[in-house]
Amino acid sequence: MTIVGNVKTLEMVKGYYGIDDNTLCIKNGESLSIGKRTLTFHLTPMVHWPETMMTYVNEDKLIFSGDAFGCFGALNGRLFADEVDFDRDYLDEARRYYTNIVGKYGTQVQALLKKAAGLEIEMICPLHGPVWRKDIAWLLDKYIHWATYTPEDDAVVIAYASVYGGTENAANVLAAKLSDLGVRNVQMYDVSVTHPSYILSECFRASHLVFISTTYNAGMFVTMENLVHDIVHHNLQNRTIALMENGSWAPTAAGLMRAEFQKLKNCTILDETVTIKSTLKESQLADVETMAQAIFDSMPKPVPAEHKADAPVEKNAFFSFSYGLFVLTARDGKKDNGCIINTAAQLTDTPKRISIAVNKANFTHDMIRKTGVFNLSMLSTDAPFGLFQHYGFQSGRDVDKFADVKGMARATNGVYYLPYSTNAFVSGKVTQEIDLGTHTLFIADVTEARVLSNAPSMTYSFYFANVKPKPSALKKQTGWVCKICGYVYEGETLPADFICPLCKHGAEDFEKLPE
Repeated sequence: MTIVGNVKTLEMVKGYYGIDDNTLCIKNGESLSIGKRTLTFHLTPMVHWPETMMTYVNEDKLIFSGDAFGCFGALNGRLFADEVDFDRDYLDEARRYYTNIVGKYGTQVQALLKKAAGLEIEMICPLHGPVWRKDIAWLLDKYIHWATYTPEDDAVVIAYASVYGGTENAANVLAAKLSDLGVRNVQMYDVSVTHPSYILSECFRASHLVFISTTYNAGMFVTMENLVHDIVHHNLQNRTIALMENGSWAPTAAGLMRAEFQKLKNCTILDETVTIKSTLKESQLADVETMAQAIFDSMPKPVPAEHKADAPVEKNAFFSFSYGLFVLTARDGKKDNGCIINTAAQLTDTPKRISIAVNKANFTHDMIRKTGVFNLSMLSTDAPFGLFQHYGFQSGRDVDKFADVKGMARATNGVYYLPYSTNAFVSGKVTQEIDLGTHTLFIADVTEARVLSNAPSMTYSFYFANVKPKPSALKKQTGWVCKICGYVYEGETLPADFICPLCKHGAEDFEKLPE
């Protein structure tokens, strides 16, 4: 048996088990053939240990991602993320896992995401949590938000520490005032009841944070102090923060919290601080209203449409149509072809009649004009991005789209339909053509229709939100990362005599962050 690992892995193996023979040390980007498969290794230090690396299986387009893309929670017998309602049942735990395990290392996670962007990934196998084989673009979008410290929601989290109930009452009053202003996404947490890992996770989700603490021993209340330090240690950024304090004779908590939060990058701490003594008095309600208004005013608002005489049509407005997405197939002699379309509709019920609009540049268009026969496969939400690439990003004039496709089936009209990633198909026989300039509108009678699954239909909006990879929102990084402990030195040039403040290694153990 040979133990394969990087320098740090093998150091740890020796440290834990005393093993230093039968080992193979690999470097970043190196590959290893193990017979039918080839493994390529990508080092991802501090996500979340110094020796962490991802292993990519070239032939299967599968990546063993280590702690990246992991999740707290039992699988309950279901191995894949698409077998559960992940957004409802697991997203909060995935966020809590990220923020508490690797939340501090956003720069390193961005480096990981940039490496992943260069790979064609069809399955993600993390150390913790379910395996991902669908909706990978949705998961990557979440990680981009978390790694760049970008809020997921325009929301307010109120964390309060109360001893006799006076501070809790003030927190409830503030929440009510925010609701009166129209802020609907408000979550309150008693820091003496809720574990800080959950509140930290919520702070990564929400755009606006309010901390309300009683004064205890001339400082923050102990549970609030623990939470505040935890947030600072996890490097949270890009938030708006409001502070309120309570103290019967010497309130000091707000100033101490402000001093800690000033260590965070790109955070705005509102000037509207409220101080109460023992209980909130009626005369102070105006102060709470002022704080609520300041929070509300700092939140994004809908922007009215800008009417431009020279540009009356905004192209993006058409993406709001509730399009479906379909694979349109045709056959001419022995030649089969298919393409992606988004303009299909049922016209009448008796007789069953549909319409499809097809771009004249598509090879499938010419085949339908010649034969008058086609099939329409209605894609379901489990259709992977690779399917859209295959049928939509290449022309049947240049390639045989069905040459290496397995598992296809033919309808009674002899034309292929997709039996997978599809919830139904319809066969059509053209009865009328209408020239629309760039497109032809085909009117067709339905000759066959079959339900294939009960999966929801793929819509244009679902495709853009969950399937199509989004343009990278990762920030350009300037700096150097320690290969030993993951410490990041910010700056274009690393001094030759620089010593890592954490692990005490020199400049030779730093590498430039990927841009």
